[in-house]
Amino acid sequence: MAEKVWVLREGVKMDENLAKEVAKIACALQSLSAYTRLACETEDAPQDLEGIVDEGLEAMKKIFVW
Repeated sequence: MAEKVWVLREGVKMDENLAKEVAKIACALQSLSAYTRLACETEDAPQDLEGIVDEGLEAMKKIFVW
């Protein structure tokens, strides 16, 4: 069984199964963030994409501790 790497922030109430699904989204956003930063360095991605990804990451930080 894989080790649980996502921990809900104190005060966040969420069903464990739902938290697992939301954690998958958080993982995808982190991966997209790394890709976006690299793409923006080579100017292959629009500037607004970085802002959109950053907003998603900030939202996930309100739910999870990482």
